[in-house]
Amino acid sequence: MTDTPWLVVGLGNPGPEYASTRHNIGAMVVDVMAGRLGVRLSKHRRAQASAGDGRVGDHRVELVVPRSYMNESGGPVKAAADFAKVPPDQIIVVHDELDLDFGRLRVKLGGGDNGHNGLKSLRRSLDTGDFFRVRVGIGRPPGRQDPADYVLRPFGTTERRELDEFLARSADAVEALVTDGLAVVQNQFND
Repeated sequence: MTDTPWLVVGLGNPGPEYASTRHNIGAMVVDVMAGRLGVRLSKHRRAQASAGDGRVGDHRVELVVPRSYMNESGGPVKAAADFAKVPPDQIIVVHDELDLDFGRLRVKLGGGDNGHNGLKSLRRSLDTGDFFRVRVGIGRPPGRQDPADYVLRPFGTTERRELDEFLARSADAVEALVTDGLAVVQNQFND
């Protein structure tokens, strides 16, 4: 057991108007984890975020949902990481991914931001991209719909029927990353 916790970050936008949108799927996954672990997310002492501490196996985890807009989420995450003395290689960022169909997951360490404003903000604030990402597929917009408009819309009827199971599977992937490591979780969850 290590003293340094894992920081599990769920990206999204604050406010009830965004709560059920595709862009908030990362925050939704962290909410599922909080429920499983019996963690109450409340105002962080030093970061503009909701946060709570729990355990996954023998590992301490701090669940964090920035209370800033997606494109400003790096500051709150950096403040939470600095406060808990968490290095980038123990940060797991859960975020929406346009390049994966809804229901598909990919877990990886590092990489670019692929146009994702939340990841851009994190890379800028942390001064590195070397953190874990749980990329939660939301699919591409239909036809010529603007991706920025698409991610801020609620899930469709078919997606909503499958959403709870997908959120649970995504939370399973985060927990497996903490307890079993990257190679195991990639074998088990990447599709």
